[in-house]
Amino acid sequence: MTAQTNKAILSPIKVGNILLDHRVVLAPLTRLRATVDGVPTDMMLEYYTQRASKGGFLLVESVAISPTAIAYPQAPGIFSKDQISGWKKITDAIHQKGGYTFVQLWHSGRTGNRSLHPNNEQVVSASAITAAGNGILGEPFEDPRALEVSEIKSIVNDFAQAALNAIEAGFDGIEIHSAFGYLLDQFICTSSNQRTDEYGSSIENRLRFTLEVVEAITNAIGPERTAIRVSPGGGEIHSATEEHPIETCSYLMTQLQKYYSKLAYVHFMDTRSEKNIGTDLAKPYRSIWKGPIISSGFSSCNVEHAIEYAEKTGDLIAFGRLFIANPDLPERIRQGYSVVRSNYSTFYTHEAEGYTDYPSYVAK
Repeated sequence: MTAQTNKAILSPIKVGNILLDHRVVLAPLTRLRATVDGVPTDMMLEYYTQRASKGGFLLVESVAISPTAIAYPQAPGIFSKDQISGWKKITDAIHQKGGYTFVQLWHSGRTGNRSLHPNNEQVVSASAITAAGNGILGEPFEDPRALEVSEIKSIVNDFAQAALNAIEAGFDGIEIHSAFGYLLDQFICTSSNQRTDEYGSSIENRLRFTLEVVEAITNAIGPERTAIRVSPGGGEIHSATEEHPIETCSYLMTQLQKYYSKLAYVHFMDTRSEKNIGTDLAKPYRSIWKGPIISSGFSSCNVEHAIEYAEKTGDLIAFGRLFIANPDLPERIRQGYSVVRSNYSTFYTHEAEGYTDYPSYVAK
């Protein structure tokens, strides 16, 4: 790989009130290194500090907004004082290195695990439809129950409180996880939502929950500190599929542009599938949403392709697996250094191996 000069991926861009030095972003990555109570650990502090850089942007992994939003053992939360304090150490370290960070707010819905809930509460979804397949740890998904309307309103409040907690913890903003078959996406997708009330059937109704969350969070912390992740057509994950993904996402982008045009960015996530090589997932929506866009998925599997993609679109590029294995990834791209590949078998363990033991580049 050759050194990069005058490339879009290394050019400054403003997201919300933040001016970034470049467009190389750490994708939000579930890594399961918190305590059993969802409190960030010193290992997590080291991991994020390793990947922070001056003017760089780190998207922190999905964090549960409430005790019944959890899906995985030792996944972090942001609903307790100890969790907030743990995150504050991490955001302080990122800021000390001159970096910036948003945290991804998440409710797992039907992909959750009742054994991790405080009172063994049943998992919930838009409708009582079980997700096909297994979770990331190989366990089959549980049978959910449909949320009552009053419960939806309560979860909207949970999202808003989690956003306030994130700001208290020192984050520069938050990213709403409305993608890949988690709770908000379960309401959006026709395969998982068979409701007949104000949260089902029409596109407007199926997107009501997500837009209520956007409204509540922007009211709580401001639009410039709010962002959202979407995955139109990404139904290969958690069996949440949409009959008309472009029409549905176009409506969402129209509403965001009309009422929330000052959002920090929209994050488009595609699946790691060969059919997605070279595709521009955000292309149908660029004429609607005028703000910054983060792209991730197959656009970030290869450095050369990511550089070309950013050159063509101007997007920020969120790197997952490459940033896991290359903690100094922005500098490697800048200098043209080689990159190493990550070890997938260590992604969802609870150890330092495959987490904090990847070295920065050493010139020979």
